[in-house]
Amino acid sequence: SRKKAMAPTAPPAPASWLKKVEAKKKLAERTKKHNAGALKARIVKQKEMVQRIASHYRASHAAETSVAAAKKQAAAVGAFYAAPEAKVAFVIRLRGVNQLDPKSRKILQLLRIRQINNGVFVKLNKATSTMLKLVEPHIAYGYPNLKTIRELIYKRGFLKINKQRIALDNNEQISSHLGKVGISCVEDLIHEIASCGPNFTKAANFMWPFKLNSPRGGFTKKLTHFAEGGDAGNRCEFINDLVRRMM
Repeated sequence: SRKKAMAPTAPPAPASWLKKVEAKKKLAERTKKHNAGALKARIVKQKEMVQRIASHYRASHAAETSVAAAKKQAAAVGAFYAAPEAKVAFVIRLRGVNQLDPKSRKILQLLRIRQINNGVFVKLNKATSTMLKLVEPHIAYGYPNLKTIRELIYKRGFLKINKQRIALDNNEQISSHLGKVGISCVEDLIHEIASCGPNFTKAANFMWPFKLNSPRGGFTKKLTHFAEGGDAGNRCEFINDLVRRMM
């Protein structure tokens, strides 16, 4: 009888190749476990962030409601409501270096506004109020509301990371630098600045000075005080309108 043909057998796989396959499998398993753990941690972090943002909104809404109720109550008895003094100011530089005395130059450097139309948030106390009064001819400042602060940070916000101007485009940038002080997202940053919290200085210095445009419609008179019909000096709540025209 004819002998049956033997089927050819495949040569054994090289040991080095088998080791590579096994190593790839182990790496894939470790990566899968790591990704699953990272996903769970990210979900937990997002839930905590949402809860903090909700608490910020509730706090701001409660503050607005209490002020409105106080005004209504004062009006009912024929009195006036005296709002508490502002804690935060937004300062914009109006003039350059021409005819600028050394003391004013130094104050503007301390305020971090080195260019025309630069703006910064400043915590108001006795020292900063004195500094602002000394350089009033060169700046415009006032008391921003929550809407203005939020629009500035979202539309014109840049961060100071390693002495470089980095665009603010994700929460990880904030949490990696300010997470240790409880500021982990943009809304935390806005709340800290608007409420003048205990870490206001760190939050404000983490923001690069805002670069604004010339206002739509132009300035009125840069060399004249706001109380006299110009642009310089303290403009209280009217700073909100100027900032929106400069964004």
